[in-house]
Amino acid sequence: MQSENINVKIKKLHIDAVIPTYSKPGDAGLDITAVDVEIEGDLIVYKTGIAIAIPKGYVGLIFPRSSICKKDMYLTNGVGVIDSEYTGEIMFKYKTSKTNLDELKDTDNLYKIGDRVGQLIIIKYPEVNFIEVDELDSTERGSGGFGSTGE
Repeated sequence: MQSENINVKIKKLHIDAVIPTYSKPGDAGLDITAVDVEIEGDLIVYKTGIAIAIPKGYVGLIFPRSSICKKDMYLTNGVGVIDSEYTGEIMFKYKTSKTNLDELKDTDNLYKIGDRVGQLIIIKYPEVNFIEVDELDSTERGSGGFGSTGE
């Protein structure tokens, strides 16, 4: 099955902004590069210097890269959602458990300007219409959750 191609308008907001690219053929995520970093308490905000216009019916999802396992930080919202109406700068807001971020700045525990700080996946989504009912169809799993199907 061949994937669908879409055109997405992109605007550079910073002279050093990098247009997102796939690292390898077949990758789902486009790598996004930092052009600036701001420290706000225990938050590290990476600015990308790009804004995009996602077509209606699509959503942009931003994830950390797998290299995050080598860093002492995590993306504060888990997965970022970029709606088609948002045309501002794409930013990644990470949090760290470290209290002295000045010491971290010169280590490999943080991404630096010019590093790939995350990835973007743009996907089509359905518009959902809920239908209220008195009962849901019976299933094998039913209401079992949080580990009910095994570990």
